[in-house]
Amino acid sequence: MVKKLSKPSSSAESNSTEPPTSFQEGVLPKLIVFDLDYTLWPFWVDTHVTPPLKASPDHSSAKDRIGENFAFYHEVPSILHSLRERDIKVGAASRTSAPDLGREMLRLLHIADAEGKKRKAIEYFDYLEIYPGSKITHFNKLQKATGLAFEDMLFFDDEARNRNVESLGVTMYLVRDGVTKQEINNGIKAWRKRHGHE
Repeated sequence: MVKKLSKPSSSAESNSTEPPTSFQEGVLPKLIVFDLDYTLWPFWVDTHVTPPLKASPDHSSAKDRIGENFAFYHEVPSILHSLRERDIKVGAASRTSAPDLGREMLRLLHIADAEGKKRKAIEYFDYLEIYPGSKITHFNKLQKATGLAFEDMLFFDDEARNRNVESLGVTMYLVRDGVTKQEINNGIKAWRKRHGHE
C-alpha cells in the first residue's frame, strides 16, 4: 500500500480542548498506545523526512532540510493533553527504521497544557518503544515496563498486520486517516466490548 505525504494541519485547527466523550462514561484502559506514522502524524518519519529538522517559532510544526513541513494530525495534541489530564498512561509503539528522528520530532512538536504552557510532545508519553521489528516485541517490553496486563492496553495503529498483538491480549483499533477523538471513542468502545465493560 502506497501512502502519500499528507499536508499537516496548522495549530489553529487544534484549538479544541474538549476530551473524547468516551472519557466521561465508564471504564478506561490503563495504557493507551499509539503507532506514530500515519497514526499520530501524516507521514513516514524514516522516508518522508530529510534531516536536519527545525521547529516553527510556536513549535506546532517542524521543517526539514528540503523545506517540507511536518505536524501532528490536528486533533492529536488535544487527545494527548486529555489523556494526561485523566492520568491515563500513554505509550508509543513504532517500527520505524529512524527511531532517533521519531524521538526528535516528538521533542520539536509542542503541545499546550490547560494553562496554555507549551510542553514537548515527548513529555506526554510515559513509555517509548521506537525501533524496527514486530509490534509483539514492543508490547512485551511495554508489559515488562508497566507491569500492566495486556488486557488493560488499547493500541491505535494504521496497519492491519499489527493486529497480531491481539494474540497477547492487547486490543488493537485500526485507524485509516489518523487518530481523531471519534477514533479514540471507537477504540475505547471496542476495548470495553472485548472485556465486558459495556
